Amino acid sequence: MAKRVIIHQDSYHDSVFLMSLTQRLLSRVSLEDAVVAMAAPHNKALLAKQGYQDAALEEAGPGDLVIAVCGEATVVDSIEDAIDALLKDEAKADALEEARPTTLDAALKALPEANLALISLPGEHAGRAARRALLRGRHVMLFSDNVALEDEIALKELAVERGLLCMGPDCGTAMIAGKPLGFANSVRPGVIGVVGASGTGIQEVTSCIHRLGAGCSQILGTGGRDLSLEVGGRMALFSIEALAADETTSVIVAISKPPAPEVATKVVAALREAGKPAVVHFMGEPPRETVGNVRFAKTLADTAELACKLAGYGEHEAPTHDAALVETLVAKLGSEGPTHKPQLLGLFCGGTTAYEALFLLQDAGLQLESNLKLHGTPKKGKAKGTQTGEQEGLLLDLGADQYTQGRPHPMIEPLLRNEQLEELVSRDAPTLLLFDVVLGFGSHEDPAGVLAAGVSSIARDGLVAIASITGTADDGQGYAASRQRLEAVGVTVVDDNRRAAQLAAAVIQRSAR
Repeated sequence: MAKRVIIHQDSYHDSVFLMSLTQRLLSRVSLEDAVVAMAAPHNKALLAKQGYQDAALEEAGPGDLVIAVCGEATVVDSIEDAIDALLKDEAKADALEEARPTTLDAALKALPEANLALISLPGEHAGRAARRALLRGRHVMLFSDNVALEDEIALKELAVERGLLCMGPDCGTAMIAGKPLGFANSVRPGVIGVVGASGTGIQEVTSCIHRLGAGCSQILGTGGRDLSLEVGGRMALFSIEALAADETTSVIVAISKPPAPEVATKVVAALREAGKPAVVHFMGEPPRETVGNVRFAKTLADTAELACKLAGYGEHEAPTHDAALVETLVAKLGSEGPTHKPQLLGLFCGGTTAYEALFLLQDAGLQLESNLKLHGTPKKGKAKGTQTGEQEGLLLDLGADQYTQGRPHPMIEPLLRNEQLEELVSRDAPTLLLFDVVLGFGSHEDPAGVLAAGVSSIARDGLVAIASITGTADDGQGYAASRQRLEAVGVTVVDDNRRAAQLAAAVIQRSAR
């Protein structure tokens, strides 16, 4: 395979454009890999580690666009025409629109009535831009990651002082006054307000709420570090206060990966003070007893069901597994049944859905390797995907930095999962596959179709695949159409991530009897 680096000097683009261009380049040209990034020092270092050695890359500055490609020599040698065509397409699209402001001041001049700034810049510049927006009296959604911890604390202190939201850094999902921001789903308006420190966790809860017939008032992301001891839940506490004052919100939901215990206590106290019925889900922790107006849920889907009940949308009991379905899947593993427990391979695009699945599988007594941090989980070793000792499978968050450095997130380019699927199935011969599929704004136009193609490519007798879909019928990708694409290639699709993980556990346990 040949490698090539192309530099476009003084051609700054934000991260959303870079991810989109990468996806379009890979879909248009037959390449082994492609990386589109700004020539920031850490990006240059990553490319060097991946074997892209070029004097022009070393000399490129932070304002230069880098396009690194790997593929057959004849394709790589002629890649510039395809790149130029893609960039011209973008330029034509820009020409058909009104002029796009290139600075915060220009944007505020063009839209003086705007009260929120969505910031997607390299981390070393994002904090400065967020501060300027806050000082200009605008709420902030800070999509960028790699913002220093001390900068996050300072930004949130400034925001709270001025009565403003500072959602993030690394805030991927929000909905304000019915307007979805970042990776969000089309959910109907309603009375349930959501505060969340996890992107796909918010998406799973709000999608379930929609499918249960209820809707959301506001969805406020805080960024993954907000409930850490250092940040102290500053934005979660401010958001709870805002939802308490919001006349359209009658039920408050708070969700997070395990927070610092001191911060969890503050969150529960703030919800009690808010006075409205509230549901809390601290992922990976067993539910607690009800405290006043605050109830606790074990899973994301449980959270949605309880919130809908509190909002007056009826009783929603957690589904139990159809014994016949379990028996059918066990039989599919082998005509005479396996002689030992099936080996599970879970490949997830969403970090929070991956975390929940791992927690539920471990709760069912399964021993798994993973690249996620969860008590009692062996870290995935250097030999990618190798099963060791008594481990019963492998579960990976493919959105982790080790897979996305220099590449689009798998929610944007799900071919990353297909590549891992092909490699790990050929290496480890798992018999039970487990997936999430995330629809909505920002996600790939057909993630279910891409996964279906990947499953078809490795299909064989004795292989079972289970998936859940995070999304709604109103999402552009189409919930029903996505489900049909997966079921057409033999994937068993269930209603939510909770049930998918529990079904996988039930199949493994039943097959081992």
